[in-house]
Amino acid sequence: MDATKPLDGVTVIELGHSVAAPYAGMILADLGARVIKVENPGKGDYARGWGPPFWHDTASAFAALNRGKEGITIDLGDPADAAHLRRLMTEEADAVIQNLRPGILDKFGFDPDEIRRQRPRLIWCDLGAFGAAGPLAAKPGYDPLAQATSGIMSVTGEGNRPPVRVGVSLVDMGSGMWSVIGMLAALFAREKSGEGARITTSLFETGLAWMTVPLAGYEADGQVRKPYGSGVAEICPYQAFQTKDGWMMIAAGNDNLFAKLCRVLGLGLADDPDYATNAGRVTHRERLIPIIADAVAARGFDELAAALDEVGVPNSPLLSVDAVSRHPQTEALKMSVEADGLTLMGVPLTMDGQRPRATIPAPALGQHDQRIKA
Repeated sequence: MDATKPLDGVTVIELGHSVAAPYAGMILADLGARVIKVENPGKGDYARGWGPPFWHDTASAFAALNRGKEGITIDLGDPADAAHLRRLMTEEADAVIQNLRPGILDKFGFDPDEIRRQRPRLIWCDLGAFGAAGPLAAKPGYDPLAQATSGIMSVTGEGNRPPVRVGVSLVDMGSGMWSVIGMLAALFAREKSGEGARITTSLFETGLAWMTVPLAGYEADGQVRKPYGSGVAEICPYQAFQTKDGWMMIAAGNDNLFAKLCRVLGLGLADDPDYATNAGRVTHRERLIPIIADAVAARGFDELAAALDEVGVPNSPLLSVDAVSRHPQTEALKMSVEADGLTLMGVPLTMDGQRPRATIPAPALGQHDQRIKA
């Protein structure tokens, strides 16, 4: 068995649009599963039009999230099409993942529990917006709504400034990851029991999970943490500072690292009772950060980075998209994969030293209709 295709032989039906379920499907395809993406026969997945930029006639976002899959079109309102999809689910699929708007599948008679009664080995994953229960259960949603309602936006950006969204679809992609984790656990359990499972997750639940540390802080002392830009509420100094010729992220995450940082910067702060411990530094952050910022601003980036590296203080440049795409570390790790001539990022795993990769490009709308729906 190919170590980079541990899911070889597993068939997954993806009724997915936008980011969350398609990202889950992409991960499963990279791990060797056969993923059949189901789209409506009109314009298909909304993400096909999320551009520019486009690659050929499809948004680059769609190309990135849907490589490695087969693609068919299904009109749920057409009895013949619905029958084809039901047959795939009850006769061929090991798993189904869906993030359609609440109520859509019910409207067309696709009851997951009934389908699983017909195929007990089937693993069904519902990936919703706000969860399967509660007052918001029927509400549709996207990543920014989940970032807003879960509190992520409240701890992102800078205090007393307008709200800021995390710049990538953190909640969407995280929800896709949780879906995959649940499906892999269910596949493992099925080897023992022979029975599938029904899994539910949502963007809101993922957002709450990402808020684990801020929510724990609130429960501990009743204080609502404010955002600290590139920093965090619980550690100081742990943020970006501007050198003479570029921004540097410095993460002095413990007292020993802070003492080393002070020596490099020529600051006699490590023995000051106000700053000797992380708790003191957090408490007196407003006084401490300007002192460090002034010292860093007087140094050149390369010279300071070398001095910090020599004593083991974690630091890094703030790279732009173009810089990170061509960075020697990115290239050394061989994270990228080419699909139809487009360089895309793969999943961050190696298996026996090899990257699991599905290299076929994202399917054209209905590309595999004749073969799969025959």
